[in-house]
Amino acid sequence: MRSFLILASALALLPFLFAAAAPAAEVTIGGLTVGAIINAIGIGIVTDINAIITLDSLTTNVISVNFDAKNPLPFELSIDRVVSSAGLNGTVYATFDHTFSTPFVIPILGTKNSGTFGNVQLTQGIDASLAIIPEAKLDLSNTNVFVRAASIGGKLGFPLEIDGLKQTDVPTTYNLDLS
Repeated sequence: MRSFLILASALALLPFLFAAAAPAAEVTIGGLTVGAIINAIGIGIVTDINAIITLDSLTTNVISVNFDAKNPLPFELSIDRVVSSAGLNGTVYATFDHTFSTPFVIPILGTKNSGTFGNVQLTQGIDASLAIIPEAKLDLSNTNVFVRAASIGGKLGFPLEIDGLKQTDVPTTYNLDLS
């Protein structure tokens, strides 16, 4: 069944690849966006999140994160930018807009870590954010990914803007770096 879902998602994305030969606004087929299709199939792209809280975070309400992302498709994905809101039980605790200086390349049917980046804003402040640590999970309430599908070694590829990705219960590790 899982193989069928992966094949179905790859086939569902093929028309988007040909329609997206140049950067454009969100492409739809039959009124469904790529994000809506991914959400409907239930393919969670993010496998885990690692949040790093430093001593400075206690006064700035800014942390660093990295995450692992999986590619269930039979072609390489290069991520250029991610804009995301994450939280728990309907409350957004963190937001970021990150453009990768070099593309974040996820291999065919593989998993890759994003590398650590900063400027993740704690929208509820540090006190409320520390209170959710014992949950060890986050929900991605709205994630937009600027990706190039079928890239080769991070080069070329068909640009796609995947808007509105949602994912619940993403395992999250919190590291307190108070040195």
